[in-house]
This record gives sequence, C-alpha cells and structure tokens, in this order.
Amino acid sequence: MRQTERGEEHLLHEVNWKIGGVQGEGIDSTGDIMALVCNGLGYHIYSNRVFSSRIKGGHTSAKVRIATRPVAAPVQETHVLVALDQESIDKSAAELNAGSCVIADSGFKPCLPSGSGATVIALALTALAREIQAPILKNTVALGASAELLGFPLEEVQAYTATRFGRKGGKVVEGNAKALAAGAGALRQYLDEHLGGRSPLPPLAPGDGRQRLVISGNHAVAMGAVAAGCRLMATYPITPAYEVMDALVPIFPQVGGAVVQMEDELASLAFCIGAGFAGARSFTATSGPGLSLMQENLGLAAITETPLVIVDVQRGGPSSGLPTKHEQSDLLAMLHGTHGDAPRIVLAPGDVAEAFHDTVLAFNLADRLHTPVIVASDLSLGLWKQTLEEADVDIERVEIDRGPSVSDAELAALGPGGFSRYAWVPGGVSPRSLPGQKYGQFQAAGVEHNPKGNVTEDSANRVRMMRKRAMKFADVEDLGVPGLVYEGPDEPELVLVAYGSTSRSVLEGAEILRAEGVTVGTVRLRVLAPFPIASLADILGPARVALFVENNFGAQLAGLVRFHGLEGRLAARGRCEIRSLLKFDGFQFYSAEVAAGARETLKRPPTQPGFGPAEPFVMAAGLTQPVLMSAI
Repeated sequence: MRQTERGEEHLLHEVNWKIGGVQGEGIDSTGDIMALVCNGLGYHIYSNRVFSSRIKGGHTSAKVRIATRPVAAPVQETHVLVALDQESIDKSAAELNAGSCVIADSGFKPCLPSGSGATVIALALTALAREIQAPILKNTVALGASAELLGFPLEEVQAYTATRFGRKGGKVVEGNAKALAAGAGALRQYLDEHLGGRSPLPPLAPGDGRQRLVISGNHAVAMGAVAAGCRLMATYPITPAYEVMDALVPIFPQVGGAVVQMEDELASLAFCIGAGFAGARSFTATSGPGLSLMQENLGLAAITETPLVIVDVQRGGPSSGLPTKHEQSDLLAMLHGTHGDAPRIVLAPGDVAEAFHDTVLAFNLADRLHTPVIVASDLSLGLWKQTLEEADVDIERVEIDRGPSVSDAELAALGPGGFSRYAWVPGGVSPRSLPGQKYGQFQAAGVEHNPKGNVTEDSANRVRMMRKRAMKFADVEDLGVPGLVYEGPDEPELVLVAYGSTSRSVLEGAEILRAEGVTVGTVRLRVLAPFPIASLADILGPARVALFVENNFGAQLAGLVRFHGLEGRLAARGRCEIRSLLKFDGFQFYSAEVAAGARETLKRPPTQPGFGPAEPFVMAAGLTQPVLMSAI
C-alpha cells in the first residue's frame, strides 16, 4: 500500500513505532533496522530500548520515534505496537489510545486492556516465518507488515536488509526478503478483509530524502576522542559505557591508538594518569560503580595537575542498582567525589552533537588547565540513537589545544634545576615539561609539594598551592562553552531547569506549555563545574517558580544550587521559588510528564512567605501525574 492509495487524509508528521518480545530474540536488531530504514527515507529518528541486565529471557522492547523534524527525546504515545507476546501489550497499555494500532502475532490470541481503543491487527507472524523455514524471522515478517502499514516502499526495506545481512550469504538475504514480503502481504490481506482496505492510521508525510548519521551518544564520544587526538583508552567494561570501548576497538589501531581493557576501574584511571603525565591524550569511560572506585586516583590527578578525561555514563544506583536503566544520580560524585578539595571541570552534553563536541573540549580543557575533566553523560544519551547532520561532527573543523608547556630551548636557557613545574603564575596554570625533556621536572607527588615538586608540609606553601589549583576555575565563561543556554522571555512565570538528556524532554515540555499560554523559559545547564551560579541567578530572578527537572531521588541539582546560595539570592529579590520535579523509576521523562508537573506546581502558592525550601514533586513508576512528596 502506498500513501497515494489512502486518499486525502491528514498527514502525520510523527509516528512512534515499537516492537516488544522476549529478550534474546532479535528485538533490538529489528528496532535498529526500522530506525536505519527510516533514516534512509529521510526521516529524523530517535530510538530507545527497554532491556534487562541479562543476555536472554525477560521482556524487552525497542521504540523508534519517526518524524519529519529533528527529535531528541522519548515520547510516551505509541502509534504502532508490534507485539510478539501478550506481555508486550500489557506493558505498553499506557502508551496506547484510540489512534494506535497493534500488530500482534495471532498465535498467542492477543487481548487489549479494556478502554484502550486501539486497533488490533492479528497476523500469523510465527506461522508465516515457519512457511519459509525460518521461525526466527517472525520479527522480519512483522517488519514487513509495519512497512506496509506506514506506507514505506518494501523494496527499500529489502535493500537495507540485503546490505545488512549480505555477509551471511544469499540464503539469509533471500529468507529476509521473503519474510518482509510475507508480512506486507498479510497486512494488505487483513486490511482488505477487516477494514475495507483502508489503513487505521493516517499516512505519514514523506521524509526529505536526506540520509543522516544515526549514532548514540557513546559513539559520538568515541568520534570526539579520535578527533581530539586521543589515541589511548584504558577501561573496564561496564553498562552503559561499554559502547565507547566497542566503538574504538576497530578504529584506534587504524590511527596508531589502542584500547586496553584493565582489571578494574582503579587500574584504568591510574593508567590514564600515567599516560597523561607522559603527554599522551588518553581517557576512560565508566558508570556509577566504576566512578566510585576511581575517586582516590581522581584526587591524584588533581594534586599532580595531570590532564585527565573521564566519561561517566550514569545509570541507576546505588551499588549495582539498575544497570540497564536511566538515572542522573552521580551528580554529586562527579562534582565533589574524592577526599579533600580536588577541583575539576564537569561538562554536560544534552544530545549526540554536544557529546561529540564536549568530548573534544574535555581533552582541550584537560591539557589547557592541567586538570581532570568529566563528561556527564547518562544511559539515555549514551545508548539511544538519533539522527545527526554530518556537518555537526565535522572532524576537519576540530581544533586541538595542548595547553601550556615548556620548550626544549626554554629549559636549556634555565639550565639544571631552573624549571619549576608548579610555579605560581597568574591564572594558576604553570607550563609543564614532559618526560624526556632535558632539564625538565618529572616529580608528581600525590602528597602536597612545593613549586619544584618536592614534598613539603609547610603551611604557607599549602595555602598557596590550594589557591593555585582552585584559581584555574575562576570563570566558567573562560572554558569555551556557555555555562548554560536559556530559551524564553525576559520575565517568565516559570523556568524549567535541567541538564543532560533530560533537557531535551524539558524543551518539548515547554513547547506544550507555551501552546497552553504559559509564559515559560528553559535552562539547559552545559557546565556543572564550575557551576554557572551568577548566570543562573540572573535568569531565574524575574521568574515566579524555577522547576528543577532531574532523574534522581535526592533532588541533587536543586540541592546544588541551594548549596551555592542561589535560594538566598532569589529570596532577597522577593520572587522566585525553587521546586523540583523528580523521576527515579529507571526511565526518562516524557515531555507530557514535564508539562503535567509544571502545571501542578504553578497551581500551588508559595511554600512560605520567605520562599523557603519547597516540597518537590516526585514522578513515581507507573504514574502519569506527579504526586506530592515531603521535603527532602
């Protein structure tokens, strides 16, 4: 069926397609094929998954948001659900409505929950796969039916699967082609017999025909590392950061680099510190449990002023927590983890393009300021794929800044013992020498030291060295990336504040609110350390409510701004109150949830005349509306 055969109905500019079934049966790869086929047709896509921390068994699903405009956040509504078992329908019940279609395997006698209003299209998916002697291809049969329902040219899907599976041989390619055709034919027959030949879905507007990159944040980080001149990754595999390593394993050898799998995260960071001390750009990628193990060595990099880059792809905690679920609960660990005062920079990308550029910037800042730099990613940004314009990750335009270093000629002029690696200089960043340079200085003590690197407990020296290390971070605006990005009017009633992938749901939530007449602005925090407190205060000052939207239980981001005294500043101006919208069930915010939480908070009067700490809203698992929770 083609769009021209459907009459003049209203065109859809976005469709959300989802497939669910048992983990280990190819659900993920089927979702990946749908996403890449849609990209080939010129659509923008955002794909996400639900999976367990096991190899096989249990429920899993893959969802693809297909749109004619750029999209970078998940949505709750599902227009087309491919259900390979009843559990897929049950778990997706809240996403279905009267405009949804469920393509279900008739073998399990699909049953919709009462009141959903969705249209069930029961097809013999497994039986059709068996007819071509390949029961495993029931997913491909369902893909053919989906393509027919959405009006995608079947030959385009067949061409993609032929390319994808070509290395497996002609028999596999032929089997996939037959399965796609069987699914498309079954869908046409069902519509003819049960719906008068008409699709229950309005036609999807055509894509623009342009192919884009389809990558995850983890792959963008890997691309950024290569572009930045990094040639060494020392890491211990951990979900959801493992993809960074996987992406670099085949690439680094081609450019003279290497990926080294270490015995644990402690060794990984020690390896990177040694490489950084020697002048090599190296990094590691980890998640919460690994970051915890790195804390002592992170302090070593800070006191020795050694360039270091860490990518933290956050997941649910504490301990092993929810290894395959989304959360933003490492914030305080990234900012303040390790013993003592160990200043560092924390960058917060919100989409794949920013993940690429922030990784490049992380290496430049680490070298420029001789300091640890952490890239604050999260599971959703790290693992979920979205379309990206190639121009947004143009490696040829990347500039590399290796920071201040002393030349051989300068060392020769100073002579033996004349160079001080930790000299007191304006701005706190003293030039470094690298091992092998004649007359250089190569001591890097983990205890306090003087400008020559010699160990000392002298009080005056201690004060001066602490100030030296801290003064590098005096002004967030000097980092080369805005501390925050504000979109909205000068005097909003409400400002939504977020960082990371959550900020993309916030942007779409704000669009919903503006359509309802709410005067709303959005703040995307791009740098978390040094925290852009002055800029944030200026933006929030005229607002009535600042709603901090974050995926953790403890309202860590809102607590951070209180720690920096923002609440007091706002109270002195007599207007803006800080409140929180929280979700910690392992899933991202939907834009509709952000809008619902904002509506609810705007209904409430100030907590107290002095605008003291507000009770946060909490988004609990399974709830579509925020519920009030006592103050944290």
